[in-house]
Amino acid sequence: MFGPVISGIVEVTKKGEIESFSKEMVMMTGYTEKETVTEDWHQFFSITHDNGSCPIKEALEELRPVTNQSIHLQTKSGLKKPFLVNVLPAENRVILVIFGLDSINRLQHLLQKEQGEFWTILNAIGDGVFTVNTNWIITNFNPAATQITGYHPDEAIGKPCHEIFRSRSCRTNCPLRRAIETGERVVNYEMEIETRDGRTIPISLSTGLLINEEGEIVGGVETFRDLSTLRRLGEALKEKYSFGNIIGKDPKMQRIYDLITTISTTDVTVLIQGDTGTGKDLVARAIHYNSPRKEKPFIKVSCAALPETLLESELFGYRKGAFTGAVKDKPGRFELADKGTIFLDEVGDLPLSVQVKLLRVLEEQSFEPLGGTKTEKVDVRIIAATNQDLRVLVREGKFRDDLYYRLHVVSINLPPLRERSGDIPLLIHHFIARFNRRMQKNITRVSQEVMNILIDYPWPGNIRQLEHTIEHAFVHCSGKTILPEHLPDEILTKQKPILSDPVKPLAEVEKDLILETLKRFRGNRKKTAQALGISRVTLWRWMKKYNL
Repeated sequence: MFGPVISGIVEVTKKGEIESFSKEMVMMTGYTEKETVTEDWHQFFSITHDNGSCPIKEALEELRPVTNQSIHLQTKSGLKKPFLVNVLPAENRVILVIFGLDSINRLQHLLQKEQGEFWTILNAIGDGVFTVNTNWIITNFNPAATQITGYHPDEAIGKPCHEIFRSRSCRTNCPLRRAIETGERVVNYEMEIETRDGRTIPISLSTGLLINEEGEIVGGVETFRDLSTLRRLGEALKEKYSFGNIIGKDPKMQRIYDLITTISTTDVTVLIQGDTGTGKDLVARAIHYNSPRKEKPFIKVSCAALPETLLESELFGYRKGAFTGAVKDKPGRFELADKGTIFLDEVGDLPLSVQVKLLRVLEEQSFEPLGGTKTEKVDVRIIAATNQDLRVLVREGKFRDDLYYRLHVVSINLPPLRERSGDIPLLIHHFIARFNRRMQKNITRVSQEVMNILIDYPWPGNIRQLEHTIEHAFVHCSGKTILPEHLPDEILTKQKPILSDPVKPLAEVEKDLILETLKRFRGNRKKTAQALGISRVTLWRWMKKYNL
């Protein structure tokens, strides 16, 4: 690439006689081999070191090596030229290795030119680039690196890279150190750094190695880009397609966001309806935390999780002596939620005896604790949720019609995930970001095959099941991309049902799915519920519903 660097070899005996004279020396000095061999080297060389000493004479007398000494040599034509000499002692002689400085200077010029062209390219690109030596000292720092970090090259070059990058990863999990010590490149690693003015910004970086001609690692190079703008765009997109922690761009979800905004400013009672795992809890919280009551308590009660004997005292509290073991007064959930919001999840499972007291709270904002004689007043907003059709329960006599109409002032119906499959990519991205933070991983995407599988899957457990699926994949994925083998078996084996004649009723599909999953896990209800993405209480209720 650069042309040869000329080096000549001369062997001189301890007596000072020239024993060999290479053809390169002939080219550099003008003397022939015949003229020099067996002759005293002083006859041909007028060698004087810059400080007046003669390195060859010293090496001959002491038989010691001389390294990279700058000398002037008088050629046959009488010219004095600069050379670089290395003297290697051997048995009864020394070997002179002489380099013409003009060729070395030419090489240095070419290298500088090549390096200049290289950095001209790096200075023109938008990514930050810097290099370090094996002591982690910055040796180059391009303008984009200055723009991102705020440090001028004069401030960065010569400093340890951790003083400029200032990240928690620098001391514990430095990607550049890992690359230099293991020889493995790091690609698109995301981390946060602190800029010169104290801002914390997200970056994506990749690393490479600097290797010399002998194949030795002499340093590292790092390219990085500022993700702040990308993150802001992502947040803007998320804001457009989300409400709080509710994610979705489907028109049905957009209408729900509008409704949440409208009713949040009021104290109207809300009934949220939707299948298990559709996000009823998130909607309830979004209403509360966007309302004037947001600084007050948000109390959640799972009506299906407690037996009837405990549910009344849990909701309304009890007074000392109300029953054996009631040694002191205990406030109920309604008292705890005073001035705030109470969220009654799975309200369809409320016993009729408790429904009467709930109706009184809705009508009068008052109740009597168990064993109490004094009526307690509360200022509470009620949000209820169910995955059952309350109208059917009313017809069956399991739910009071007057309570139903009091709860059904405003109704929000959450669509199942299978009806808004276009939101699945958004939800996947949301869960990947969440589990990256939780598990300290750097997974960036799912493969196209996985995306197709997840979009086509019917999701009986809805968003909660999708979340569990991504969490399962995170545990099994050690790379940056989630692949089909990282998914749970039931996702891979269960395909979206083909609509052929005749179409099965939804209830029959649910029953078959429960039976199939129970059989798969040999009747283990805990594993079955986890696979379906539902709680064990919900599984028990479904089994009871279908007489399983």
